[in-house]
Amino acid sequence: MTTYLEAISDGLREEMRADDRVLCMGEDIADFGGAFKVTDGFLAEFGPDRVMDTPLAESGIVGTAIGAAVVGMRPVCEMQFADFIACGFDQLVNVAGKMHYRQGLAVPITVRLPSGGGFSGGPFHSQNPEAWFMHAPGIKVVAPSTPEDAKGLLISAIRDPNPVCFLEHKHLYRRAKGEVPAGTYETPMTARVARPGEDLVVIAYGAMVHTALEATDDLDGARVEVLDLRSLVPLDEAAILDSVRRCSKVVVVDEANRTCAAGAEVAALIAQRAFEDLDGPVVRVATPDVPIPFSPPLEQAVLPSVDRVKEACRELLEY
Repeated sequence: MTTYLEAISDGLREEMRADDRVLCMGEDIADFGGAFKVTDGFLAEFGPDRVMDTPLAESGIVGTAIGAAVVGMRPVCEMQFADFIACGFDQLVNVAGKMHYRQGLAVPITVRLPSGGGFSGGPFHSQNPEAWFMHAPGIKVVAPSTPEDAKGLLISAIRDPNPVCFLEHKHLYRRAKGEVPAGTYETPMTARVARPGEDLVVIAYGAMVHTALEATDDLDGARVEVLDLRSLVPLDEAAILDSVRRCSKVVVVDEANRTCAAGAEVAALIAQRAFEDLDGPVVRVATPDVPIPFSPPLEQAVLPSVDRVKEACRELLEY
Protein backbone atom coordinates (compact mmCIF):
# COMPACT_ATOMS: atom_id res chain seq x y z
CA MET A 1 0.00 0.00 0.00
CA THR A 2 1.24 3.47 -0.89
CA THR A 3 0.61 6.58 1.16
CA TYR A 4 -0.72 9.81 -0.32
CA LEU A 5 2.68 11.46 0.31
CA GLU A 6 4.60 8.62 -1.31
CA ALA A 7 2.30 8.76 -4.33
CA ILE A 8 3.00 12.47 -4.81
CA SER A 9 6.73 11.88 -4.49
CA ASP A 10 6.51 8.97 -6.92
CA GLY A 11 4.62 10.99 -9.52
CA LEU A 12 7.09 13.85 -9.32
CA ARG A 13 10.05 11.49 -9.56
CA GLU A 14 8.54 9.70 -12.59
CA GLU A 15 8.09 12.97 -14.45
CA MET A 16 11.58 14.17 -13.62
CA ARG A 17 13.01 10.92 -14.93
CA ALA A 18 10.93 11.07 -18.09
CA ASP A 19 11.37 14.74 -18.95
CA ASP A 20 14.57 16.75 -18.41
CA ARG A 21 12.53 19.96 -18.56
CA VAL A 22 10.89 19.20 -15.21
CA LEU A 23 12.63 20.80 -12.23
CA CYS A 24 11.76 21.47 -8.58
CA MET A 25 12.04 24.74 -6.69
CA GLY A 26 11.23 25.53 -3.09
CA GLU A 27 12.37 26.20 0.44
CA ASP A 28 14.48 23.40 1.94
CA ILE A 29 13.49 20.89 -0.76
CA ALA A 30 17.04 19.86 -1.67
CA ASP A 31 19.32 18.87 1.23
CA PHE A 32 16.44 18.62 3.71
CA GLY A 33 14.02 16.93 1.29
CA GLY A 34 11.15 19.34 1.88
CA ALA A 35 9.14 20.19 4.97
CA PHE A 36 7.19 16.95 4.61
CA LYS A 37 9.94 14.93 2.86
CA VAL A 38 8.22 14.71 -0.53
CA THR A 39 11.51 15.43 -2.31
CA ASP A 40 13.70 13.36 0.00
CA GLY A 41 16.53 11.86 -2.08
CA PHE A 42 15.79 13.98 -5.15
CA LEU A 43 18.96 16.04 -4.87
CA ALA A 44 21.17 12.94 -5.02
CA GLU A 45 19.32 11.59 -8.06
CA PHE A 46 18.71 14.74 -10.11
CA GLY A 47 21.36 17.17 -8.94
CA PRO A 48 21.30 20.83 -7.86
CA ASP A 49 20.36 22.15 -11.31
CA ARG A 50 16.97 20.43 -11.11
CA VAL A 51 16.31 20.37 -7.35
CA MET A 52 16.87 23.91 -6.13
CA ASP A 53 16.63 25.39 -2.67
CA THR A 54 15.30 28.93 -2.83
CA PRO A 55 15.25 31.92 -0.50
CA LEU A 56 12.21 32.38 1.73
CA ALA A 57 10.49 34.42 -0.95
CA GLU A 58 7.39 32.89 -2.54
CA SER A 59 7.04 35.76 -5.00
CA GLY A 60 10.57 35.05 -6.19
CA ILE A 61 9.89 31.32 -6.43
CA VAL A 62 6.79 31.73 -8.58
CA GLY A 63 8.28 34.55 -10.64
CA THR A 64 11.41 32.54 -11.40
CA ALA A 65 9.28 29.53 -12.32
CA ILE A 66 7.27 31.65 -14.75
CA GLY A 67 10.44 32.78 -16.49
CA ALA A 68 11.71 29.22 -16.71
CA ALA A 69 8.35 28.00 -18.06
CA VAL A 70 8.20 30.66 -20.75
CA VAL A 71 11.55 29.49 -22.17
CA GLY A 72 10.49 25.84 -22.23
CA MET A 73 11.00 24.35 -18.76
CA ARG A 74 8.30 22.76 -16.59
CA PRO A 75 8.93 23.95 -13.03
CA VAL A 76 7.24 22.46 -9.98
CA CYS A 77 7.16 24.92 -7.08
CA GLU A 78 6.66 23.74 -3.52
CA MET A 79 5.13 26.08 -0.98
CA GLN A 80 6.00 24.74 2.46
CA PHE A 81 2.40 25.44 3.43
CA ALA A 82 -0.43 26.52 1.14
CA ASP A 83 -0.92 29.64 3.28
CA PHE A 84 2.40 31.04 2.08
CA ILE A 85 1.22 31.31 -1.52
CA ALA A 86 -0.30 34.65 -0.49
CA CYS A 87 3.25 36.03 -0.76
CA GLY A 88 3.40 34.84 -4.39
CA PHE A 89 -0.15 35.85 -5.26
CA ASP A 90 0.73 38.67 -7.65
CA GLN A 91 3.10 36.57 -9.74
CA LEU A 92 0.70 33.65 -9.93
CA VAL A 93 -2.53 35.53 -10.59
CA ASN A 94 -1.38 38.63 -12.48
CA VAL A 95 1.48 37.13 -14.45
CA ALA A 96 1.17 33.34 -14.82
CA GLY A 97 -2.61 33.31 -15.12
CA LYS A 98 -2.72 36.08 -17.73
CA MET A 99 0.34 35.34 -19.86
CA HIS A 100 -1.55 33.23 -22.39
CA TYR A 101 -4.32 35.82 -22.75
CA ARG A 102 -1.85 38.68 -23.03
CA GLN A 103 0.97 37.24 -25.15
CA GLY A 104 -0.12 33.77 -26.27
CA LEU A 105 2.59 32.12 -24.18
CA ALA A 106 2.16 28.86 -22.30
CA VAL A 107 3.16 28.90 -18.64
CA PRO A 108 3.40 25.22 -17.63
CA ILE A 109 4.14 25.61 -13.93
CA THR A 110 2.77 23.45 -11.12
CA VAL A 111 2.45 24.99 -7.67
CA ARG A 112 2.25 22.36 -4.94
CA LEU A 113 0.18 23.62 -2.01
CA PRO A 114 0.19 21.53 1.21
CA SER A 115 -3.19 22.65 2.51
CA GLY A 116 -5.83 22.04 5.14
CA GLY A 117 -6.19 21.61 8.87
CA GLY A 118 -6.63 18.79 11.31
CA PHE A 119 -3.15 18.82 12.83
CA SER A 120 -3.23 21.90 15.09
CA GLY A 121 -1.14 23.99 12.75
CA GLY A 122 -2.91 27.20 13.67
CA PRO A 123 -4.15 30.03 11.46
CA PHE A 124 -0.95 30.45 9.41
CA HIS A 125 -0.49 26.80 8.41
CA SER A 126 -3.99 25.36 7.93
CA GLN A 127 -5.76 27.29 5.20
CA ASN A 128 -7.55 26.01 2.13
CA PRO A 129 -6.87 28.81 -0.40
CA GLU A 130 -8.26 27.12 -3.50
CA ALA A 131 -11.12 29.62 -3.93
CA TRP A 132 -8.61 32.45 -4.42
CA PHE A 133 -7.43 30.78 -7.60
CA MET A 134 -10.77 29.49 -8.81
CA HIS A 135 -11.63 33.17 -9.23
CA ALA A 136 -8.47 33.94 -11.25
CA PRO A 137 -8.69 33.32 -15.01
CA GLY A 138 -6.04 31.11 -16.57
CA ILE A 139 -5.23 28.94 -13.55
CA LYS A 140 -6.32 25.33 -13.09
CA VAL A 141 -7.01 23.99 -9.59
CA VAL A 142 -6.96 20.31 -8.61
CA ALA A 143 -7.38 18.62 -5.22
CA PRO A 144 -6.93 14.82 -5.09
CA SER A 145 -8.30 12.70 -2.26
CA THR A 146 -6.59 9.34 -2.89
CA PRO A 147 -2.98 8.26 -3.45
CA GLU A 148 -3.80 6.97 -6.95
CA ASP A 149 -5.35 10.27 -7.96
CA ALA A 150 -2.62 12.28 -6.23
CA LYS A 151 0.02 10.69 -8.44
CA GLY A 152 -2.03 10.80 -11.64
CA LEU A 153 -3.27 14.36 -11.16
CA LEU A 154 0.23 15.61 -10.38
CA ILE A 155 1.50 14.08 -13.62
CA SER A 156 -1.43 15.65 -15.48
CA ALA A 157 -0.66 19.01 -13.86
CA ILE A 158 3.02 18.91 -14.82
CA ARG A 159 2.17 18.04 -18.42
CA ASP A 160 -0.54 20.69 -18.71
CA PRO A 161 0.44 23.88 -20.59
CA ASN A 162 -1.40 26.03 -18.03
CA PRO A 163 -0.39 27.02 -14.50
CA VAL A 164 -1.90 24.51 -12.07
CA CYS A 165 -2.45 24.86 -8.33
CA PHE A 166 -2.08 21.36 -6.88
CA LEU A 167 -3.82 21.18 -3.50
CA GLU A 168 -2.38 18.30 -1.49
CA HIS A 169 -4.06 17.92 1.90
CA LYS A 170 -1.57 17.53 4.74
CA HIS A 171 -3.99 15.47 6.83
CA LEU A 172 -3.90 12.79 4.11
CA TYR A 173 -0.12 12.60 3.69
CA ARG A 174 0.40 9.52 5.84
CA ARG A 175 -3.21 8.56 6.62
CA ALA A 176 -4.58 7.93 3.13
CA LYS A 177 -3.23 4.68 1.68
CA GLY A 178 -4.10 2.68 -1.39
CA GLU A 179 -2.91 0.80 -4.44
CA VAL A 180 -1.06 3.05 -6.87
CA PRO A 181 -0.11 1.92 -10.38
CA ALA A 182 3.58 1.84 -11.18
CA GLY A 183 5.02 4.01 -13.93
CA THR A 184 3.40 7.07 -15.41
CA TYR A 185 -0.28 7.69 -15.99
CA GLU A 186 -2.51 10.72 -16.17
CA THR A 187 -5.67 11.16 -14.12
CA PRO A 188 -8.22 13.34 -15.92
CA MET A 189 -9.29 16.62 -14.36
CA THR A 190 -12.83 15.33 -13.92
CA ALA A 191 -14.96 14.12 -11.02
CA ARG A 192 -15.27 10.50 -9.97
CA VAL A 193 -17.99 8.63 -8.10
CA ALA A 194 -16.25 7.48 -4.92
CA ARG A 195 -19.33 5.45 -3.97
CA PRO A 196 -22.57 5.09 -5.95
CA GLY A 197 -25.97 5.72 -4.42
CA GLU A 198 -29.43 6.98 -5.23
CA ASP A 199 -31.05 8.46 -2.10
CA LEU A 200 -28.69 11.41 -1.59
CA VAL A 201 -25.35 12.62 -2.94
CA VAL A 202 -22.55 14.17 -0.90
CA ILE A 203 -20.25 16.30 -3.05
CA ALA A 204 -16.74 16.86 -1.69
CA TYR A 205 -13.06 16.98 -2.58
CA GLY A 206 -9.70 16.42 -0.90
CA ALA A 207 -9.80 15.23 2.71
CA MET A 208 -13.54 15.82 2.94
CA VAL A 209 -14.15 12.88 0.59
CA HIS A 210 -12.96 10.58 3.36
CA THR A 211 -15.10 12.41 5.92
CA ALA A 212 -18.11 12.02 3.62
CA LEU A 213 -17.48 8.32 3.05
CA GLU A 214 -17.15 7.63 6.77
CA ALA A 215 -20.21 9.69 7.68
CA THR A 216 -22.45 7.94 5.15
CA ASP A 217 -21.08 4.40 5.32
CA ASP A 218 -24.03 3.20 7.40
CA LEU A 219 -26.70 5.87 7.44
CA ASP A 220 -29.94 4.18 8.49
CA GLY A 221 -30.01 2.05 5.35
CA ALA A 222 -29.86 5.00 2.96
CA ARG A 223 -27.89 4.55 -0.25
CA VAL A 224 -25.72 7.65 -0.28
CA GLU A 225 -23.54 8.56 -3.23
CA VAL A 226 -20.22 10.36 -2.69
CA LEU A 227 -18.94 12.42 -5.61
CA ASP A 228 -15.24 13.35 -5.48
CA LEU A 229 -14.74 16.51 -7.53
CA ARG A 230 -10.97 16.01 -7.88
CA SER A 231 -10.75 19.14 -10.06
CA LEU A 232 -12.19 22.53 -9.13
CA VAL A 233 -11.02 24.28 -12.31
CA PRO A 234 -12.11 22.86 -14.65
CA LEU A 235 -15.21 21.89 -12.69
CA ASP A 236 -16.95 18.74 -13.94
CA GLU A 237 -20.43 20.23 -14.23
CA ALA A 238 -21.81 17.24 -16.13
CA ALA A 239 -20.86 14.81 -13.34
CA ILE A 240 -22.35 17.08 -10.67
CA LEU A 241 -25.64 17.49 -12.53
CA ASP A 242 -25.82 13.77 -13.27
CA SER A 243 -25.49 12.90 -9.57
CA VAL A 244 -28.08 15.49 -8.60
CA ARG A 245 -30.60 14.23 -11.15
CA ARG A 246 -30.21 10.65 -9.96
CA CYS A 247 -30.20 11.36 -6.22
CA SER A 248 -32.41 14.48 -5.89
CA LYS A 249 -30.91 15.47 -2.53
CA VAL A 250 -27.51 17.12 -2.15
CA VAL A 251 -25.09 17.83 0.69
CA VAL A 252 -21.97 19.80 -0.23
CA VAL A 253 -18.98 19.41 2.12
CA ASP A 254 -16.15 21.92 1.89
CA GLU A 255 -13.33 22.41 4.40
CA ALA A 256 -12.58 25.88 3.06
CA ASN A 257 -14.17 28.96 4.62
CA ARG A 258 -17.82 29.01 3.67
CA THR A 259 -18.10 32.33 1.81
CA CYS A 260 -17.35 32.18 -1.93
CA ALA A 261 -15.73 28.75 -1.62
CA ALA A 262 -15.82 25.83 -4.06
CA GLY A 263 -18.94 24.54 -2.33
CA ALA A 264 -20.69 27.82 -3.06
CA GLU A 265 -19.95 27.46 -6.77
CA VAL A 266 -21.30 23.90 -6.75
CA ALA A 267 -24.46 25.01 -4.94
CA ALA A 268 -24.97 27.86 -7.41
CA LEU A 269 -24.55 25.51 -10.36
CA ILE A 270 -27.14 23.13 -8.95
CA ALA A 271 -29.59 25.95 -8.22
CA GLN A 272 -29.29 27.24 -11.77
CA ARG A 273 -29.11 24.01 -13.76
CA ALA A 274 -30.82 21.32 -11.67
CA PHE A 275 -33.41 23.12 -9.55
CA GLU A 276 -36.30 21.02 -10.84
CA ASP A 277 -34.43 17.81 -10.02
CA LEU A 278 -34.11 18.67 -6.33
CA ASP A 279 -36.26 17.16 -3.63
CA GLY A 280 -35.04 19.47 -0.88
CA PRO A 281 -32.64 22.38 -0.33
CA VAL A 282 -28.96 22.14 -1.16
CA VAL A 283 -27.31 21.68 2.26
CA ARG A 284 -23.76 22.91 2.85
CA VAL A 285 -21.31 21.82 5.53
CA ALA A 286 -18.28 24.12 5.58
CA THR A 287 -15.81 25.87 7.85
CA PRO A 288 -17.04 29.15 9.39
CA ASP A 289 -15.32 32.29 8.16
CA VAL A 290 -12.76 32.35 10.97
CA PRO A 291 -9.01 31.71 11.15
CA ILE A 292 -8.33 28.05 11.96
CA PRO A 293 -7.67 27.80 15.71
CA PHE A 294 -4.44 26.38 17.07
CA SER A 295 -6.23 24.65 19.98
CA PRO A 296 -7.05 21.04 18.97
CA PRO A 297 -10.61 21.01 20.39
CA LEU A 298 -11.38 24.42 18.90
CA GLU A 299 -9.98 23.34 15.54
CA GLN A 300 -12.18 20.24 15.54
CA ALA A 301 -15.14 22.41 16.45
CA VAL A 302 -14.84 24.54 13.30
CA LEU A 303 -13.76 21.96 10.71
CA PRO A 304 -16.45 19.80 9.06
CA SER A 305 -16.63 16.56 11.02
CA VAL A 306 -18.11 13.12 10.48
CA ASP A 307 -20.85 13.92 12.98
CA ARG A 308 -21.73 17.22 11.30
CA VAL A 309 -21.93 15.58 7.88
CA LYS A 310 -23.97 12.70 9.25
CA GLU A 311 -26.42 15.08 10.93
CA ALA A 312 -26.82 17.14 7.75
CA CYS A 313 -27.51 14.03 5.69
CA ARG A 314 -30.06 12.67 8.14
CA GLU A 315 -31.95 15.96 8.28
CA LEU A 316 -32.04 16.20 4.48
CA LEU A 317 -33.16 12.57 4.06
CA GLU A 318 -36.06 13.34 6.40
CA TYR A 319 -37.00 16.54 4.58
